[in-house]
Amino acid sequence: MIRAFHRWPGLIALALVTVLALSGAVLAVFSVTERIAAPQAGAELSVATLAERIQTVYPGLEQIRRAPSGRITAYWFESGQPGAAVIDPMTGRGVASADPYGFQRWLTNLHRSLFLGDPGRVASALGAVAMLVLSVSGAMLVARRVGGWRNWFSRLRGPLAGRLHVEIARVAVIGLIFSSVTSLWMTASTFALIPDGGPSLGVPTEVSGQTGASIPDLGLLGTTPVSELRSLSFPYDGDATDVFTLKTDRGTGYLDQGTGTVLAWADLTAWQRVSETIYTLHTGQGAALLGAVLGLMALGVPAMGLTGVSIWLVGRRGRPRVRANQSAGRAETILLVGSESGSTWGFATTLHAALRAAGQSVHIAPMSSFAPERYARADRIIVLAATYGDGAEPSSAKGFLTKLEAHSDALDIPIAVLGFGDRSFPAYCAYAQTVADTVDAKRWPVLLPYDTIDRQSPQAFARWGQALGAVLGIALDLQHQPTPPVTTELTLQSRRDYGADVQAPTSILRFSLPRATFWQRLTGTGFTRFAAGDLIGILPEGAPTPRFYSLASSRRDGFLEIVVRKHPGGLCSSQLTALEPGERVRAFIRRNPAFRPDRSHTPLILIGAGTGIGPLVGFVRENEQRRPIHLFFGIRDPQSDFLYAQEIGGWKDEGRLSRLVTSVSRGQRPRYVQDAMRADGPELVRLVQSGARIMVCGGRDMAAGVADALHDILAASGLSAAKLKTEGRYVEDIF
Repeated sequence: MIRAFHRWPGLIALALVTVLALSGAVLAVFSVTERIAAPQAGAELSVATLAERIQTVYPGLEQIRRAPSGRITAYWFESGQPGAAVIDPMTGRGVASADPYGFQRWLTNLHRSLFLGDPGRVASALGAVAMLVLSVSGAMLVARRVGGWRNWFSRLRGPLAGRLHVEIARVAVIGLIFSSVTSLWMTASTFALIPDGGPSLGVPTEVSGQTGASIPDLGLLGTTPVSELRSLSFPYDGDATDVFTLKTDRGTGYLDQGTGTVLAWADLTAWQRVSETIYTLHTGQGAALLGAVLGLMALGVPAMGLTGVSIWLVGRRGRPRVRANQSAGRAETILLVGSESGSTWGFATTLHAALRAAGQSVHIAPMSSFAPERYARADRIIVLAATYGDGAEPSSAKGFLTKLEAHSDALDIPIAVLGFGDRSFPAYCAYAQTVADTVDAKRWPVLLPYDTIDRQSPQAFARWGQALGAVLGIALDLQHQPTPPVTTELTLQSRRDYGADVQAPTSILRFSLPRATFWQRLTGTGFTRFAAGDLIGILPEGAPTPRFYSLASSRRDGFLEIVVRKHPGGLCSSQLTALEPGERVRAFIRRNPAFRPDRSHTPLILIGAGTGIGPLVGFVRENEQRRPIHLFFGIRDPQSDFLYAQEIGGWKDEGRLSRLVTSVSRGQRPRYVQDAMRADGPELVRLVQSGARIMVCGGRDMAAGVADALHDILAASGLSAAKLKTEGRYVEDIF
């Protein structure tokens, strides 16, 4: 619900809020420049002295005004013509035009009313309401993401657009709340929806009838410093009933023009002071530093708008449109989808369509929206869940388990859990299994036993659909046609072969970057943005689903490189290792932000064996800042499968790699990477205690051995691999 309150006002009012924020930011700059450029009066200069100096230069003086910035402006008549100028208080002479910024006046009208008068002021107020809703809901979402208000500035992980969106928000949100609230106050004041709270000063009637008193004889003007002045209006020439009107930071009064007697005086009320404080908070007038800060915070609005739209578009690409989706409160069947790349949504929409065709009312939504209290008419809940990485929740299932565990009472709605994954990965359907185990532990009724779909098999999905139909008493024919990913043709540039002598044929394949269209560059799609550690999906001939390989290069390297070992009977690896330079494959990029080095300068410990070296050498290649990197690399035979041997030597000479520790598993004294780690235990403990981050890439057996070795190495220091994982300092990419 909070996410919806944040998303839709942002998308609907994006243009209006951006215009208001940008114009407000520029106006804040004007406030700062005015404060810097305006000649300032000395602390001891009185209003009487200032007025006398100006009147000497401009005998027809009618009014003096002092802005919150300290700028003093005089208005006069000379030979029947009006005049105005910014005044140097030390000389009383004009030094600049009273209206130097025509653009500022134009921008002020845009900001206040969009050049539409009162209707425009209402539109601007609606923009302020949208900004307030966005700021408050955004703050709540940030707190939810980082695990509470106390963790407001904790480190973020995830895609770049999402991180930028949150980073800007948690710095700018206070200023944006202030700006929106004060804007609404000022609009309400403009339309007299709130009282002005000022005292009423009637027209003075008991005047002396005298004229011509010199300004130094007007006592109150002599005791009032210019720093408190707001305005001084002179009596109309020849009108003995007119008076001096003095407005200061303390209040407003009338002075007799012949005797200088104070005829009436009213102090500023508390209400007026509140209104003036709100004006200062909104405009920065009279507070140059505050104006600069508010301006900078306002500039975050267009940046958050762009990143927010990017996040929304990515979400829409991953979640297909579903026609005739029933509301959650009226649906008989609730379909909840946990997907990372979008493929699980395809199966869910197939199931949705089949159930609707069978006469069912169905609501489909991401698992993150799980809310049993809304399912008033639901007879069943079906969960279709993929697994991300090493057993983690996919992006559209964020928070599902937390909500699930928060319900202490068992639901009376039967639940079915179907997992999607690839059996070749160690954490096959691990997240879906966790969901099923949690449901079972709470003794919730089960609609169907937990089941899985391997490698997006349409046949397995159809068989599961028949079982579901039998339980529901309907014929359910799930004919799912997987939507093929959008691929690009890659041309092999070069190859290097290793490992034949140790029965582990492995190739380093380097592909040329495909030409990107302008739209791809603008939106960051295709092969325009990728980093070492991201995944390349390759669709082998004769297979419906892609195979994924970790990238050993980034976009700025100018090429795309992977390390592939040929597996007996492996369809994709056989096709890839048979490629010759000039031949082509079709592929696409999948981001893998969870497996990337952070941007700190703390040591980095990289651990890999065999083809797991791929993304790790990519990290070393990118290490232009010479961050301390320690690489543990497991090989079979240094004469046969020492991948990247020549480059590693060069990177050490350049300072990109601090240390290399190799372990050879074939020979007289076989040793694996975990053995090398144990031998280097004291140094590893020192590095971890100094803040080092550990990244592991390779097969599941190797990763398990590394985790066990690290547990033993760190035990005496009070640290553990589990604690490092919680802190984001121990990450794995396992295959």
